[in-house]
Amino acid sequence: MRPRFSRLYSLGGYDEDDPRITGATRESLDDPSDLERNVKDQMGLLTMSYKQRRKEAQKIKIRFFVTSLLNRQQFIMKLARALMTFGAPSHRIESQLVAAARILEVDAEFIHLPNIFLLSFADPETCTSETHFIKCSGRLALGNLKMVHQVYRQVVHDEISAKRATDSLDALLNSKPIYPVWTRCAIAFCLSALICPLAFGGSLVDMFIAGFGALVLSSLQLTVVVKSQLYANVFEISIAIFISFLARALSSIRSELFCYTAISSAGIVCILPGYLILSSSLELASKNMLCGSVKMVYALIYTLFLGFGLQIGSDFYLLFNPSERHRLSSLANSMSHTTIFSGTFFSDNSTRFPESQPLFGTFAFTNGTSLNQMHIIEGCHRLSEFALYLQPFPFWSQFITVPAFSVLSSLGNLQPWRSWDLVVMVVISCISFAANKTANHFIFNRSDVVSAIGAFAVGLLGNVYSRRFGGTAFTAMVTGVLFLVPSGLSQAGGLTASGSGIDIGGAMIAVTIGITVGLFMSQALVYTFGTRKNAAIFSF
Repeated sequence: MRPRFSRLYSLGGYDEDDPRITGATRESLDDPSDLERNVKDQMGLLTMSYKQRRKEAQKIKIRFFVTSLLNRQQFIMKLARALMTFGAPSHRIESQLVAAARILEVDAEFIHLPNIFLLSFADPETCTSETHFIKCSGRLALGNLKMVHQVYRQVVHDEISAKRATDSLDALLNSKPIYPVWTRCAIAFCLSALICPLAFGGSLVDMFIAGFGALVLSSLQLTVVVKSQLYANVFEISIAIFISFLARALSSIRSELFCYTAISSAGIVCILPGYLILSSSLELASKNMLCGSVKMVYALIYTLFLGFGLQIGSDFYLLFNPSERHRLSSLANSMSHTTIFSGTFFSDNSTRFPESQPLFGTFAFTNGTSLNQMHIIEGCHRLSEFALYLQPFPFWSQFITVPAFSVLSSLGNLQPWRSWDLVVMVVISCISFAANKTANHFIFNRSDVVSAIGAFAVGLLGNVYSRRFGGTAFTAMVTGVLFLVPSGLSQAGGLTASGSGIDIGGAMIAVTIGITVGLFMSQALVYTFGTRKNAAIFSF
């Protein structure tokens, strides 16, 4: 029987992650158990006659090669399903599958559509092909995603066979989330409570109300939504209406205990489509127009739903409390600095000349009784005589809240807490927040540029960690990148119901475009000065 061995190129210590660049192939394509069974079958041929031995040898050869090829094809299909289920960067999935097919010597073509993957396996000897459709959707699971990437690396480095790797991926796909429902609800409560003062200027009392809204949101999302497809269609609008109604009702208290903007913005931060818009923006930048444009349009409509829900919730409460509507109108008028009156004026005296004509013009009167803007902090009214629990958090509190939010954000994305990667995620996230705040101190009213600077710092650190310490760049960078979305939105004005949902969508697009540019610039810089030209196969 002809052995199926290939050369393994040695390229000066390069990591054979991308065989399209290195030209590396696997030395052992077959499973050890299949090889052992094949040897036993060959040994059994010695007791047969020549005619029987010739016929049986042909059967063994066909069975051996078909079984080996099917195992490799099955691994590629399981790899595609696992990457889509655990939220891998969609613009990298196709390149990773192409690399796996090249290493495993499988003739395959791939087409990636939103929530659908098409795999076509060709057989040059028989001039036939078969196409498989993989349809699945999932959410970000950093722990499982790292394990999937480790299995992929073991296969391409010839450490395990495709059959064993398929069994490992099956175990991951069938496993339950590493945290139970009540733990994930508690994490959502803490996340919204911390982001309320951190990004939206909330006080101590605001953060608990925002956390309560996120607790209700997370409990419904993890229990009711997964069981009822009917309620899943209106889940975002209904929860946005509930949180906005609650925030407007509490903010109408005369003593001004609560801030509507902080509570409503932080309460729905867990369902903001920041990662979806970021993924679509990265795909468009990677010239994947079909998948990127579909996701971008969906994310924008999703954002409009949230803005519509916030507006409906606020107006629904004002319908029951007309006095609060009048108070808000008066407050808005008091913040207006100019009142314009239109009319006609002309000279009215005894020295009127015959050639003089009536003059038409516009009057503009300035209102000198406007509200002091110094008391408006992040959209919340904060007087200096307010109690301490109604004031925004001091600057030094960020040294506590930022690492705590980074830890909880990583745990919320299903990262195991007993891992060295969690420490790296927190460090990168804190550095991204510091870079964002420093840039915002010197660059005003440009949330896109500020987000690009923060994303550049995240991309630089993530790629350096991947190259120097052998970590996974994508999982190390996710927390820091997602931290930039609410921070950028707060610099763009926050999620307020005073305007339309289009304003929220435009703000999110500006922030994510800045993040996309920063990530690609950092990768270009590391690629230019790095020695490994193939380490970006699993990164942003």
